[in-house]
Amino acid sequence: MTHAANQVRLMIFDVDGVMTDGGLYYTDAGEEIKAFNALDGHGIRMLANTGVEIAIITGRQSKLVAHRAANLKITHVYQGSGDKGATFAELLDATGYKPEECGYMGDDVIDLPVMTKVAFAVSVPAAPEFVRRHAHYVTTARGGHGAVREACETIMAAQGTLEGVLASYLR
Repeated sequence: MTHAANQVRLMIFDVDGVMTDGGLYYTDAGEEIKAFNALDGHGIRMLANTGVEIAIITGRQSKLVAHRAANLKITHVYQGSGDKGATFAELLDATGYKPEECGYMGDDVIDLPVMTKVAFAVSVPAAPEFVRRHAHYVTTARGGHGAVREACETIMAAQGTLEGVLASYLR
């Protein structure tokens, strides 16, 4: 696992069930609401600051995801993907990375076409057993409740950058 995480130069995240708790919340007016975890967001920023690029591939389309991605300075954002494998190929073409330089964090079978191709596949405990079986690492934290932060710190630890990043907050 450490070796696989050490290779990650581009980390890709699903949204629902990974960056959120997977619940779909709607107002009476039909507007969608999502809760994102601030600790997860800071984990993404810390990982990005070590030189790892960040991307999002999600099957749903949402203005909220675009806002969250902009807030986190994530420029590679693919929404409404019905075929995440094809979207992953498009992302690779756009960035020049190879699958063995990528990580992906997902929580359902729609994520498997990417999870089975990357160097470091991550899932959450609530994912179906079949999905967890294809992950190199399953977080202890739940989606939307620190799972993304845990994945980011796992990558930084494997790459030898975590201690330096954390030490920078003690100055």
